[in-house]
Amino acid sequence: MRLLLNVLWFIFGGWISGSLWLLAGAILAITVVGLPWTPAAFRIAGFSYWPFGKIVVDRDVGAASLVLNILWLLLAGWWLALHHIVLACALAVTIIGLPFAWQHVKLAILSLTPVGKAVVEV
Repeated sequence: MRLLLNVLWFIFGGWISGSLWLLAGAILAITVVGLPWTPAAFRIAGFSYWPFGKIVVDRDVGAASLVLNILWLLLAGWWLALHHIVLACALAVTIIGLPFAWQHVKLAILSLTPVGKAVVEV
C-alpha cells in the first residue's frame, strides 16, 4: 500500500515539491549564509518525494539547532507551513484525499522547524 500511495503522490505533485526543495537546497548551498539550512532542505526534498511509510523525529535539540530554527521560522518556515496546511485542507475535503492531506500536515510540521530533525522509516 505504501508503494502505491508513494507512486500516486509522486505522480500528482510530489515530484514538483521534491524538485523545488532540491533547487532550494542547491541555492542555499551556493550562499555562505544558507549553508546551515542546506542539509534540512535536502532532507525535506527526500521526504517530499516519498513521504508514505516515514515519520519525522527529533535528532538534535542543541542551542545551534534552536537558533537556526527560529531564524528559519521567521524567514521562511511559516509561509511554507501555511502552503502545506492549505493543500491539506483542500485534500481533506474528499475521503480519497485524506492520506495525502496527512502527508501535507507532516510536511508542514517539518517545514516549520527543519533543523535537528530526521526522517526515518516506520
